[in-house]
Amino acid sequence: MNCCPTPTVSAPAATVLLTGAFRLLLAFTAHVATVVLQTLACPVMEPDSLSPARPPAPHSERALLYLEGLLEAGGQAPDAENLLDRLEHFRQRPLNLNTATPGQLQELFLLNDLQIVNLLTHIREHGRLISLPELQAIDGFDLPLIESILPYVSLGHGNLAGESIPRAGPMGGNQLMLLRYQRLLEEQKGFRPLCPFELESNPNARYLGSPYRLYARYRYTRYDRFSLGITAEKDPGEEFFRGSQPRGFDFYSGHLQLKGQGILRNLTAGDFQLQSGQGLTLWTGMGFGKTSQALNVKKNGTGIRPHTAVDENNFFRGIAATAGMGSMEVTVFFSSKRRDAALRETDTRKPGQGVITSLQQSGLHRTPSELAGKNSVRQTVAGGMLHYRRGGFKLGATAYHLAFSKPFGRNLSFHNQFAFGNQSHHAVGMHYSYGAENMVFFGEVTADASRHPALLKGVIISLDPGLSLALLYRNYHKKHQSPLASAFGENPGAGNEMGMYAGMEVRVTQQITLSAFADHIGFPWMRYRSYMPSEASDYLIHLSWAPGRDTEISLRYRKRSRPLNSAVPGCVHYPEPAQTGQLRIHGAYPVLPGVSMRTRAEMVRYAHGANREKGFLIYHDILYRNSSNPLSATLRYAMFDTGGHNSRIYAHEHDVLYAFSFPFYSDAGTRAYLLVRYRLRYNLDLYARIAQTAYRNRDHSGSGLDRVEGNLRTELKLQLRFRF
Repeated sequence: MNCCPTPTVSAPAATVLLTGAFRLLLAFTAHVATVVLQTLACPVMEPDSLSPARPPAPHSERALLYLEGLLEAGGQAPDAENLLDRLEHFRQRPLNLNTATPGQLQELFLLNDLQIVNLLTHIREHGRLISLPELQAIDGFDLPLIESILPYVSLGHGNLAGESIPRAGPMGGNQLMLLRYQRLLEEQKGFRPLCPFELESNPNARYLGSPYRLYARYRYTRYDRFSLGITAEKDPGEEFFRGSQPRGFDFYSGHLQLKGQGILRNLTAGDFQLQSGQGLTLWTGMGFGKTSQALNVKKNGTGIRPHTAVDENNFFRGIAATAGMGSMEVTVFFSSKRRDAALRETDTRKPGQGVITSLQQSGLHRTPSELAGKNSVRQTVAGGMLHYRRGGFKLGATAYHLAFSKPFGRNLSFHNQFAFGNQSHHAVGMHYSYGAENMVFFGEVTADASRHPALLKGVIISLDPGLSLALLYRNYHKKHQSPLASAFGENPGAGNEMGMYAGMEVRVTQQITLSAFADHIGFPWMRYRSYMPSEASDYLIHLSWAPGRDTEISLRYRKRSRPLNSAVPGCVHYPEPAQTGQLRIHGAYPVLPGVSMRTRAEMVRYAHGANREKGFLIYHDILYRNSSNPLSATLRYAMFDTGGHNSRIYAHEHDVLYAFSFPFYSDAGTRAYLLVRYRLRYNLDLYARIAQTAYRNRDHSGSGLDRVEGNLRTELKLQLRFRF
């Protein structure tokens, strides 16, 4: 007999509680419905920070080159696609500099925090900008920078010449549909026919699907307040509406986002990204490092953003919301999704009960072995963020809990003793930033589940209208684990690293700018291919001359030193510096109205012990852009010769809208591509791109099932964009 009776709630009390909860739910539902109806059904005044629709100008070449630098600094193609999506948004609906908030200016990632502070201070002290050339009077705004942001900003009045304006859809917003087809014209080994006996003995000897890549995307937006999108992709070699993919595409992604100006400021359901502080605690997508823009070392967490790229693993799937009142904002999020992982069975009697050996990143599911790891693990994340903003001061806190449905069973080696490998994990961090006058201070500190700390702090200072400095110090404990971080540094996560970065930008004249940085790094523990604690360094100097609009000549030299195990045979591995020196000369200049050219020459030298490599790349681009002509085109011819993979050279290539091509040139040969865009109607565009590499010193390209016999490798890409 239980002598302690179970507490009960009387009927009247229970009624009161249920009634109160029901009223609270009704109030919240009514609030959300009101915002949705005001956004979709009622006539909505366009936000002051967004200019009226104007004919969009072509993308800035300098902005695209900046993206190239971000990818060189460690970004991935899906990250660049996200940034291109953001640029396209501002190109269609330019940001009004006179009324933009600091957060909106940070979303235009072409400006650093010091420039944003100086811009807002100038407007506050001198009133609204009258013309864009007035920006030259603001510290940090030179002619090249102004030209790079010109397609994406306005002053809230007037239009710029460009393409025809897309008409608003029937619901008052803008709708976009993209269809893309892509394939390699030469036959790859994985698509060759095999006899049933060969396939039965080795099921992974051939790809299961067709050789083409398909991409489809639909998005509806209403200003910056409402967004609905669906993205689907099939990679080459994956099946389509048969076999392992009876539902068609291999990857589907969707989101619904509602943004308001009241208490509920952001509500996103579906797939989304989260970015907080300096990326030391929580940051998904767009994790970049050092570039020739030496002052751009501070990250600006944008909070909740829809996931619109085709990265199949590094995003959240669930719901996130931001509520605020005055200077305070609170964000909560929950995500539960399956992701790819390599598993090792621990008990053959219990299939599916294995341990995780690694988390997969490729998103490719072309063979039975790749399909075995598809969606094999469930990842659940829940957490929140708190932000306080007052003037130029911002203080924030981030916390989350991460759990996997299976334990880890990593293959331990010397270098990965402290790598992440826990079935559950949590982290807590705090970050700050403060901008005033000619200074911006920022930093973040975090601790993982084992209380191992990581610290980052920095400052950007304008000492003179023509001289600015950036200093950044980081110290990440060798045992610190950050599976969801993407902070400044050499490692993918924030661990086993400490270093000091110093950057400088000097405006010698209105036309000449010099930027440089030096970064010294120490690794307290071993790393991959470096079995001792070691040090590294990274130096860059960039000189740019812009004598006129759309004309720029730049010279850049970069030298990097990384520790790698000695190649000398023996029982003892000791690190030797692997040094890479790169010299680049780049020129951009107009030759006729609507016709411009780009020329680049780049040389690389690599040395590690007795291994020596060198290489060069020379390319020439011809670009045709004319707002009165529905046709635009880009043509490139390149010659390259490198000593091997270590001396490979990366270079950005123009691609169809929302795609980003950043191949590396290796071995010896030539490469050419032609990109054409034709405007069939005011709201219908057709893109076509063909690129071919011809190797001079080899009779095949690729490896494994991607191998192509012969010295040619040709890629065709077609895309249709429909706006309505």
